Amino acid sequence: MCRLGLREFEPVWRAMQSFTDRRGPDTPDELWLVEHLPVYTLGQAGRSEHVLNPGDIPLIRTDRGGQVTYHGPGQLVAYLLLDLHRARLGVKRLVQLLEQSVVDLLASYGIASSTRPGAPGVYAEGAKIAALGLRVRRGCSFHGLALNVDMDLEPFSRIDPCGYRGLEVTQIRDRCGPMEIGEVGSDLAVEIARRLGLTPSLLEVDPTFCAPPPAPARGA
Repeated sequence: MCRLGLREFEPVWRAMQSFTDRRGPDTPDELWLVEHLPVYTLGQAGRSEHVLNPGDIPLIRTDRGGQVTYHGPGQLVAYLLLDLHRARLGVKRLVQLLEQSVVDLLASYGIASSTRPGAPGVYAEGAKIAALGLRVRRGCSFHGLALNVDMDLEPFSRIDPCGYRGLEVTQIRDRCGPMEIGEVGSDLAVEIARRLGLTPSLLEVDPTFCAPPPAPARGA
């Protein structure tokens, strides 16, 4: 497991691409945990009309699936770099396992949540608390999921979250769960490893790939 701290989105995205392109059949899988500086990201087939009023927040079109979402400080982003062939998983099953990891995590905090057929992610009382988008290349996954922990939710009002007009967004803080993102990250890593039949220690770290340049200071 690699904790990247607060980073700009694009260098981490490029590092994931590089890792995936360079990995071999024996390359260990990795889990990267990160917070991003404010950014909207649009999936490769995402529709720009779902970006309503981005203002001064940058918009980046990426190679993941899905529509538009927002990343910002206080949101836990978990990028799973997994060899699907070795794990004997298809994409649909991986999505199910990641969603269930979040559902189980939230249940441990006393927060009831569920998934929706055809609408990837996790929902608490109808409001989206976690978004999910993946890319698979050379039989390996990258990108992952974003779980709202303790963040400013206002930027979500400037988009149609995940392509759904008027979709309410929530977070762990507003559901009386823990607000310390390091704690939530550790707990999520355990749940993901358990659902994938691994141990957290098997989600190893290669510093060659897990070291994009640091983000600039806020306001710089």
